[in-house]
Amino acid sequence: MENISGILFQGISGKILSGILGISLVWTFISFFFPLNIYVEAASILSGLFFFFKNKLYQEFYQFSKKDFGLISVAALIIMLAGSYYPYILDHFGYYIPTLQWLTEYGLVKGISNVDLTLGQMSVWHIFQAGFSNFSDPFLRINAVLLIIYSIYIIERKDWIHLCFLPILLLFSQSPSPDLPVIIFSLIILNELIDGNKNINLLFAFSIFVFTIKPTMIWLPVLVFLSSVFIFKNNFKPLFLGILILVLFFIKNIWTFGFPVFPVAIGDLGVFWKPNPEVLKTSSQFAIMKTYDMQYTYEEIQKFSTADYIKNWLSLDGIKSKINILFVLSLAIFTAFTWIKKRKLITLICISLLIKSILTLAFSAQYRFFIDVFFVVFFVLFREYFNQKKSIIVFSVLSLFFISMLSFPALIQKYIPSFRVGSFMTGFEKEQLYRPSTYEYRQFNTFKIGNFKFNVSRNYPYSFDTPLPAVTPFYIFDDVKAGIFPQLSDKNDLKKGFIWKKMTPEEKKEAQRVINIIKNTDK
Repeated sequence: MENISGILFQGISGKILSGILGISLVWTFISFFFPLNIYVEAASILSGLFFFFKNKLYQEFYQFSKKDFGLISVAALIIMLAGSYYPYILDHFGYYIPTLQWLTEYGLVKGISNVDLTLGQMSVWHIFQAGFSNFSDPFLRINAVLLIIYSIYIIERKDWIHLCFLPILLLFSQSPSPDLPVIIFSLIILNELIDGNKNINLLFAFSIFVFTIKPTMIWLPVLVFLSSVFIFKNNFKPLFLGILILVLFFIKNIWTFGFPVFPVAIGDLGVFWKPNPEVLKTSSQFAIMKTYDMQYTYEEIQKFSTADYIKNWLSLDGIKSKINILFVLSLAIFTAFTWIKKRKLITLICISLLIKSILTLAFSAQYRFFIDVFFVVFFVLFREYFNQKKSIIVFSVLSLFFISMLSFPALIQKYIPSFRVGSFMTGFEKEQLYRPSTYEYRQFNTFKIGNFKFNVSRNYPYSFDTPLPAVTPFYIFDDVKAGIFPQLSDKNDLKKGFIWKKMTPEEKKEAQRVINIIKNTDK
């Protein structure tokens, strides 16, 4: 990758990040035509090993002193321990694993959002994870590997404040959550900009890559673009690689979802496999209700005045309101800090975060969409305050706290009952010391409506290990309510994708029978 596009930054971590970018782009292209199966993985790993020894990359590790290597080792052990706990993020079961299953068995499937709207995302990070999930990472702990890479970057760059973030990010190490890579990559790019890295071509390309993983990170490419124009005085030529990545991202989304950016139904090209408008409308309404933590109905929210929108969002029951208030305070404090400092780069960071915040608040102001803002604000405000000693102390204390939280989740459930994720943590088991903890269920029913034969998890709302093609009960209810159901474009070839079709009277009867079986089984 460095031979093609140049060096992102010097060091082992720079090479690894360039490799992650290169592999992700290559596998995204491959997945249009082939599944990311064991053959793709084996070829990629053999290529990596070949270049590792041919270019003597192992010599890079000699740069570390004994103290540096000791710190990396301790961090790696803590990360591996944290990554060995059971997954507890609900998206792991309803979104991450089903996405990986489709990618490894079929690749990118045209119109897959007609089967399950969530699958239309097909995040580039899940493409990267899927390619390593056949034999080298069957437990799906690529995020733990990324945290170790992040710790190497911290030691290489001697920017110690990053150590303060590592313990918090341990909470994302059990699942291939795209939240972790976008937080880490954004902090690294931000750090490089502040340190004066002038390789705008690769920085912008990598910022677009972060955007393709999670579009709520729109602030990062905006920041790099503004820096290119107002600080480095570049023309648009250095942005070419990033634009190519963005085009690939749009094509991928149109292929799986029908529109350029998931889940926004903007930029309609009229492709015949796009989701049904009623399903998109239901999804949009659900996103608005999620903004208010499902504490109000859609009809109630529609009756809010402008003052009600703000007041009710800041006064939700439980921990969500505290996070929302902290978010507003963080932006206000950072804006004041920017005004006082009057430094060009900090001003551009502030403008980028405000653009992102306005867009997030306009579409769906869920805390998981702006959690990265907290990291950025803390990083810029306290970067010069945290030296090595202070950072190691914070790292040690917070690591102990979060490992204890993962080990004894009953404490969270008792003292913060509104933090629902805590109720899905299961604590420590000695078996995880030699094998990461995973769940197995494999209970399902098989149905057929029209030309589509599919599986549905029995007495469980998600299809995390149900054989493909699998449909989540929630989306069956939505489809039947809209009077439509997914069908194969070619009844003899699932790889050719899915469309939605209005149901015939016979299909409606069969669909109602399926719903009755699901409801009776759930009882």
